[in-house]
Amino acid sequence: MNVTHQDLQVAVDVAAALQTGRPIVALESTIIAHGMPYPDNLQVAEESERIVRAEGAVPATIAVLKGRAHVGLDRAQLEFVARSPDMLKASVRDLPVVMATRRDAATTVASTMRLAALAGIRVFATGGIGGVHRGADVSGDVSADLTELAETPVAVVSAGAKAILDLPRTLEMLETLSVPVIGYRCDTFPAFFSRDSGLPIPARADTAAEVADILRARWSLSLRGGVLIANPIPVADEIPAGEIDALIATAVADAARRGISGKQVTPFLLARVRELTGGASQRANVALVLNNARLAAQIARELARSTTSQGRNPDASHAAHHR
Repeated sequence: MNVTHQDLQVAVDVAAALQTGRPIVALESTIIAHGMPYPDNLQVAEESERIVRAEGAVPATIAVLKGRAHVGLDRAQLEFVARSPDMLKASVRDLPVVMATRRDAATTVASTMRLAALAGIRVFATGGIGGVHRGADVSGDVSADLTELAETPVAVVSAGAKAILDLPRTLEMLETLSVPVIGYRCDTFPAFFSRDSGLPIPARADTAAEVADILRARWSLSLRGGVLIANPIPVADEIPAGEIDALIATAVADAARRGISGKQVTPFLLARVRELTGGASQRANVALVLNNARLAAQIARELARSTTSQGRNPDASHAAHHR
């Protein structure tokens, strides 16, 4: 059973957590629908939620089903997202059309952030954010994830940006947009499959409590936008940059040769890299997704501690406006 809001359909456990100030972690559905093949995608979705719960937080996987934005999915809905061949990929700009036409859509980083914030959720775990694409000086292809980070007050835990992107330009864009990038126990930007891109980042935190302190400081100043927490893939699961870079270059060249563009670029590149690595890239992808879910839950728990000590969760009142 779900609690219906004017703009969102919020699962009962998520709504209860919002009202009582319990920690919540938003999870995206594009990873499920477009990031991995079935049944691996469903297993990862379920394991992500299990890890969030084990860390004391409530998982809220977000998707649009029959035109309704859902914050928190049950087992049948997760399986539907994982198995459906017609699941659209919806960024923020697509949400009005998808909802008005009552379509099914998986949410990207940007649209998951927007819907999470609308519900009153402050922490979101993903795999890697989108960013400035290679060749963007010609194509102009820059992910809406970056502008959403500049606008929406949600902390995003990711293994940096996807390695298929232009990472130096992505970091430059984040700086231009005044988005803080916090390295979790690292001083250089993670490169998704690899722990170290060689690109320095200006801030570091070594505990979830330190991250929560940074988030509280940012939002107490009423600064717009979110924070990117860069959490490197576990050591045992990484693919060294020297090994993966050449394969990514091959995949990018293949995409250009086939005329693939827009929303289809990232799914194609991830699938092509998976093929070129004999499945190693998918194993790495799974490991980093689960690692990010764990850290996000720990951060959400620390944030909830502070807000609970001060009284009712301030975000719950925001969500209440949408009932």
